[in-house]
Amino acid sequence: MITLYGVYRSRATRPLWALAEIGVDFRHVPVIQAYRLKDARASDAPLNTASAAFLAISPIGQIPVMQDDDLILTESMAISLYLARRYGDDLAPRSDAEAALRVNWSLFGATGIEYPALEVHFALSADTADTPEGQANIAVNGEKLRRPLAQLQRALDGQDYLIANRFSPADINVAECVRYAQGHTTLLAEFPAVKAWLERCQARPAFQKIWAARSAEPA
Repeated sequence: MITLYGVYRSRATRPLWALAEIGVDFRHVPVIQAYRLKDARASDAPLNTASAAFLAISPIGQIPVMQDDDLILTESMAISLYLARRYGDDLAPRSDAEAALRVNWSLFGATGIEYPALEVHFALSADTADTPEGQANIAVNGEKLRRPLAQLQRALDGQDYLIANRFSPADINVAECVRYAQGHTTLLAEFPAVKAWLERCQARPAFQKIWAARSAEPA
């Protein structure tokens, strides 16, 4: 059976969303990030990324981790792509070209969107968001996002999803990167196809299911 280690308030949302879309049985082990534990003895506590039992599975000490028989994957996007290809039926790629495009879009999200989008998210969430420094940080990282968002806008013009106009793990992986900047409403308004696509992805029952679980977890 598939085992997925991680909590919903992490990049584990990506494979958890994929699993919810696929509907395959799996075991969820809620391993929390050690830096979120205030207890100085976090490394001795069970079910966190610094515990010995978890480090034996993933020496890098990050979540999520997926184990499927002898296969262990430690990158959230790779896990989503694997799950769709191995168990996805309708979510599986239909050609080598589709499989390659899924990897391409996922790497695009990871390298072109995730970091500045996270910076926007942190800046918007900080107490200094309305200060000149906070606004400058939001503006700088928002500008970094305009070029990749423009590429997404072109790709989504006239279609609902990124590849062959059908939902895939590429949409999961990229949407979860764009989500970090979703609070920058004026920026997303410049890219209406991207905004509509993100809302379409997040309206899916599988996303609503994992988002409810994430909201139920302690912050």
